[in-house]
Amino acid sequence: MAAPTERCRRSRGFAGCPPTTRPRWWLALLLVSVSSLPAVTALVDGLYCGTEVCYDVLGVSREAVKLDIARAYRQLARRYHPDRFRPGDPGSEGETRESAHKKFLLIATAYETLKDEDTRRDYDYMLDHPEEYYQHYYTYYRRQLTPKVDVRIVILVTICAISIFQYYSWHSSYNEAINYLVTVPKYRIQATEIAKQQGLLNRTKEKGKNRRSKEEIREQEEEVIRDIIKNKIDIKGGYQKPNVSDILLIQIVLSPYYLTQYVSWYASWFYRFTFCREEYGEEDKFYIIRRNMKMSQSQFDGIDENTRQSFLEKQLWIKENYELYRKEQEEEMKVKMATDPRMKRYRRWMKNEGPGRLTFVDD
Repeated sequence: MAAPTERCRRSRGFAGCPPTTRPRWWLALLLVSVSSLPAVTALVDGLYCGTEVCYDVLGVSREAVKLDIARAYRQLARRYHPDRFRPGDPGSEGETRESAHKKFLLIATAYETLKDEDTRRDYDYMLDHPEEYYQHYYTYYRRQLTPKVDVRIVILVTICAISIFQYYSWHSSYNEAINYLVTVPKYRIQATEIAKQQGLLNRTKEKGKNRRSKEEIREQEEEVIRDIIKNKIDIKGGYQKPNVSDILLIQIVLSPYYLTQYVSWYASWFYRFTFCREEYGEEDKFYIIRRNMKMSQSQFDGIDENTRQSFLEKQLWIKENYELYRKEQEEEMKVKMATDPRMKRYRRWMKNEGPGRLTFVDD
């Protein structure tokens, strides 16, 4: 019969056998690994003063005020500034120009960190809570990458730039319209007649040094005709004469005035025509007609006077009359398109050829 110890060795867990002690080598390995991990520290390369404490760099305590920090920075800057550093000076033993330059940059970084209240608050929080790595990185780079210029100044400069471009664009369009109208015979003849009536084109015989060439006389006449067209003609729409009050900056500045004016006008309109039941005046009727036609004020002003008077005769400020007028206009347009030879040719071309059909024609 085998001994009890031999039987227990062969069959683990046998009844009557003492419990075996398993090896604890894995627990020892875990303890060694944990002990070898680096301790949590708030001093990280790339943040503020790196692995140095900014207070120690300047030689001040965490309770130091701004005056003490500035005084310590000036003393150290005078000693380590590249233009003033001299190897061998008292207090600079063992320092080279390269090491002094690096130390000066570290001193400047420490001063920039501690002189600003918000940055100093973030730095103190990092020293007190070293475990929040990601939060420290986010706070540091957010403050570093945030624009130092006030956002209000950026918005103001942007609005001014847009307003200048807007006015320049309008002025260029207006000049293009004037240059075109100068070449139109209808307006050119009228401007020439006005200039002759005003005595602006009366050529006086000039002799001696005051005599001008034909080119100079022609240029002066062109300038006179251009000025008359510019002053007499009233251009509407996108080519109208630019007005400073229409640019974005002035519109924003005057927006409270425009808003107040609109509210007072709307209250007056409601009181007169809804509450008191007054009759519409001519300008009021034109406003309702323009609103029904969904036209801007400049577009409506471009309509000739006879057409506008016909709107009043047809009482288009009444909704039912305007709907009837709109349907009549649509029917007239359909008839015109059906009888117009150009539209017939266009429909025939679309039917037979079309924009996407390939044809081969012999030359």
